[in-house]
Amino acid sequence: MNTDQNLDPQEALAAVFGEPKQVADGITAFGPVIYAYTRKQAVADGVQVDVTKTAKEAGIKFPMFLTRAVYDTYVTVPPDVTGQDEAGRLWDVVWMARFAILRAHGHTDRCPVALYVRNDNRAAKLVKLIAQCGPLDMDDPQPAITVMMPDED
Repeated sequence: MNTDQNLDPQEALAAVFGEPKQVADGITAFGPVIYAYTRKQAVADGVQVDVTKTAKEAGIKFPMFLTRAVYDTYVTVPPDVTGQDEAGRLWDVVWMARFAILRAHGHTDRCPVALYVRNDNRAAKLVKLIAQCGPLDMDDPQPAITVMMPDED
């Protein structure tokens, strides 16, 4: 812990991160932002899928998104698979994400999600996903949840 009584925390932050106007303009000690890909762009491009409506029905208060890989692999019903529908599979992913978040007791911003999914006409298989809580977008710090494959970040 720093015991220097002459140290002004605001000056120290400004020295590292820049003045407030610079930070607002995207200029930090590391220089200006070269490129940023927003969540809004990701949803428009189809890289992420907004499932907030279903999440609210499941009792999740924050906006929720699935990566395209999760949606295509575990929500979209594979051809020739019987007894499955997209709404039910989406509900399973969202509900189990909710369960995993509740089990974490708010002690983390990232938690594992496990559920069984049947992608063929045989037995369901255990799949593991990750639920990550972070800002909704670069210009909107409200919390949002992204469900992704374990190898996605």
